[in-house]
Amino acid sequence: MQRYNFKTAEEKWQKIWKEKKSFKTSIKKNKKKFYCLEMFPYPSGSIHMGHVRNYTIGDVLARYKKLNGFNVLHPMGWDSFGMPAENAARENNLHPMIWTEKNIETMKRQLKLLGLSIDWDREISTCNPKYYKHQQKFFLEMYEKGLVKKKENYVNWDPVDKTVLANEQVINGKGWRSGAIVERKKLSQWFFDITKFSQQLLDSLENLENWPNKVKLMQKNWIGRSLGCEIDFEILGNDQVKTISCFSTRPDTLFGLSFLAISVDHPVSKYYENSKEFTNFKNECSKTGTTEEALANAEKIGFKTNLVAINPLDKNMQVPVYIANFVLMDYGLGAIFGCPAHDQRDLDFAIKYELQVNPVVLPSNEDKKKFKINKQAYTGEGEIINSKFLDGLSAPNESVLKTISTLEE
Repeated sequence: MQRYNFKTAEEKWQKIWKEKKSFKTSIKKNKKKFYCLEMFPYPSGSIHMGHVRNYTIGDVLARYKKLNGFNVLHPMGWDSFGMPAENAARENNLHPMIWTEKNIETMKRQLKLLGLSIDWDREISTCNPKYYKHQQKFFLEMYEKGLVKKKENYVNWDPVDKTVLANEQVINGKGWRSGAIVERKKLSQWFFDITKFSQQLLDSLENLENWPNKVKLMQKNWIGRSLGCEIDFEILGNDQVKTISCFSTRPDTLFGLSFLAISVDHPVSKYYENSKEFTNFKNECSKTGTTEEALANAEKIGFKTNLVAINPLDKNMQVPVYIANFVLMDYGLGAIFGCPAHDQRDLDFAIKYELQVNPVVLPSNEDKKKFKINKQAYTGEGEIINSKFLDGLSAPNESVLKTISTLEE
């Protein structure tokens, strides 16, 4: 038996595929369509086994569909914008475009040696004006429809590289490249105002019958639409501050209230701008990153104001108002009410500043007389307790709606 010479055989068939344009996609209305798109690679210089695995899986799927009579579109592109190109340009004294295009040429040649069934006539690169002009067009259309806005917001700032970092580039609170402690810095940025069409996005997910449920759940979480209500707290201590409003998805825990916390950028904070203690506190807050991980892991610190908030469900309950590092101005209304017994972040804060911890949700397997919160908040379902007219209701199914109804009266 003649030994298989893979080099000769592969070169032969790859040449035939190229000459006959075997993988070129054309419009065939009599066939079912199938679009196979793997994640675009970053042109880092050479492919590795991760690339081989990823594109082999996609290639098997594309070929299988083609053999089953589908008109398959299997393109390729390059995710070619990013920090690596900038870094390489600095290190090698090259223009980023030269470095990027050279890497694309190398990786394209390597991918072709794998014999993938890719339609290379449809190749794109995200740094090419022919590609990103379409993104710019989409942006302008959304801007014209009032779905894009510009505002100041916090970013992850690397003080050494002097650049903004994505959440994924912040590792254990430090910049992935420089190792410097990441700071919060306010910059003017563009935002898609998805709150204007979040319900439409959520409704449309239900029409995706063939999507895996876990993927649809990820999309719902990304859209991040929260159901709750605004709560107005009457404020004492400053004649110019009558009320502070909070948005909450769990207003039924109001009887567990022990403090109010607002963002350092909340309008109320302007009354403390001349305080040296507040200025130091604000500088300390800037050292906390903007990622959920950074906020969750950072020490919870607060600046106690001279203000007092009154519980709208019980006027006899009056609690202190803090400015806190874990409250963001762009979430809700830039203010939260603290219920330490049922929120771990609030509990950490309450323990640090020796605030009351009042349980108001009883787990089904617990005795009311013995139930106590120590260092772990209870965030599950249960029965409302210690909450006057809400006592005995199922939480959150019954208690949330009852509380909202009462607040609206």
